Amino acid sequence: MPFPYRGETKELNDETRKTAGGSFIPLSGGITHYEIGGNEAGDVVVLVHGFSVPYFIYGPTFDFLTRSGFRVLRYDLFGRGFSDRPDTRYNIDLFVKQLSDLLDAFRVSRPVNLVGLSMGGPITATFTARHPEQVKSLTLIDPAGARPIALTPLLKAVKIPFIAEAILSLMGGEPIVERNAKDFFDPNLVEHFKAQYRVQMQHKGFLRAILSTIRNGMLDSFLDIYRQIGKMEKSVLLFWGRDDKTVPFENSVDLCAAIPNVEFHIIQKCGHIPHYEKPDEFNPILLEFLKR
Repeated sequence: MPFPYRGETKELNDETRKTAGGSFIPLSGGITHYEIGGNEAGDVVVLVHGFSVPYFIYGPTFDFLTRSGFRVLRYDLFGRGFSDRPDTRYNIDLFVKQLSDLLDAFRVSRPVNLVGLSMGGPITATFTARHPEQVKSLTLIDPAGARPIALTPLLKAVKIPFIAEAILSLMGGEPIVERNAKDFFDPNLVEHFKAQYRVQMQHKGFLRAILSTIRNGMLDSFLDIYRQIGKMEKSVLLFWGRDDKTVPFENSVDLCAAIPNVEFHIIQKCGHIPHYEKPDEFNPILLEFLKR
């Protein structure tokens, strides 16, 4: 019997997905919510989001790249947004297989440009290491995995069986909302972000997926994977918000050492999501890199 988490009152099904926008496709791991747009003949860019914020976080990037002539795909990772929440281990293999299945389903025959935000960094980097022939370039935005993420007392409790379940059954996911709000440097963006984020929390399976993701190592170190990328002849672009409190800027030292050929851009007065907070600064750099 599923654990009853406070706030999760809706089943995720065809009826509740009607308000989602985007499209849906069945994959081996479950139904995936996605949006694809732009020039069908253009270079393909795939946007992979992070730990818990679904694909809406790529709104400014998706709109900009589609207008710039690219074929752009964004999607919700399993357990997030309107994608299925299978009762399984939420580990790197699950997320890499989801990406691989998605590209196969769309019969993408040419190498793609991957963009990974936060936890999307280890996912896109691992996919690149396993399927180098399918990747043209890799862009990392404040990526996790250079060092293990420092856990708050609540997240430390998550690793203790039944303790986190008991806490979240009483509190629901609101502490996670507040923690994610700290991703922003600009406080004016926070309330709109919270409203969009809370939509996914109504559907059963969200918090179970979040707990499993932490327990299965997705916030641990992936430095060995980044070192593999550093030995490849791949174009790699790295962004980091100077005031990132989620994945601290200091982690960039380890990442740059692991990928010596990386092109590194620091976004000043910016938190964990520079593409969302500072699109006017971020987008031209990304466009020049992708066209080059």
